[in-house]
Amino acid sequence: MALDWHFICNDTITGELVASCLGKGQDYTYLDWLLSAWGWTAKVAFSALAVALIVGTLVGALRTLQGNRLLVFIGDAWVELFRNIPLLVQLFLWYYALPAIFPSLQAIPGFVMVVFALGFFTSARIAEQVRAGVFSLPKGQRYAGMAMGFTTFQTYRYVLLPMAFRIIIPPLTSETMNIVKNSSVAFAVSIAELTMYAMQVQEETSRGIEVYLAVTTLYIITALFINRVMAFIEKRARVPGFVAAGGMGGGH
Repeated sequence: MALDWHFICNDTITGELVASCLGKGQDYTYLDWLLSAWGWTAKVAFSALAVALIVGTLVGALRTLQGNRLLVFIGDAWVELFRNIPLLVQLFLWYYALPAIFPSLQAIPGFVMVVFALGFFTSARIAEQVRAGVFSLPKGQRYAGMAMGFTTFQTYRYVLLPMAFRIIIPPLTSETMNIVKNSSVAFAVSIAELTMYAMQVQEETSRGIEVYLAVTTLYIITALFINRVMAFIEKRARVPGFVAAGGMGGGH
């Protein structure tokens, strides 16, 4: 069957061909809608990534605190909880269950609920990477901070975490690409991202092959962009001659 891309320039309401292809309003043509959906995918993914990095760094650091079993337990419990519940189930809990239990949450936009669900899910994975990164550092890094009179917070902020993040950039790259792919669950709560676009446009136009090829291409472009940006960051952040003690899985 021959591919026909003319539908991409059709009006989403009337189905008539729009000469300029790009309309004057949001979702005016299927191409407008596609670009809008790509934007929503980026908003969901990178907002969730910000949440995941903040929470994951905190939880990962808690899991490396020596001599504080309570905080280590809290960190471990967070990771096990969010890592072992399927993402779609977590999304439904955030979107349907919590607002039913706490009615005040019903005023929160669905976009925010998706961001927190995806962000907390990913934070458990980032926490594991941060933990491995800190434990891969030589013991002298921690002792050097203590010798300089740093508090525990200062030691992590100025010594351990900056070095740990240099080590874990490769797995963080994979995690960033994963969060873009996982953002597709947002279609389940009617966020108009790429996967929802593909499903609806395929139903309206019956051009499933073209629609999914277009959406797949945009996912690939996004992933390649992330890969190149993270590779640039890794190159600039590399510490010449530094070798982690025991590798990523090492311990103190």
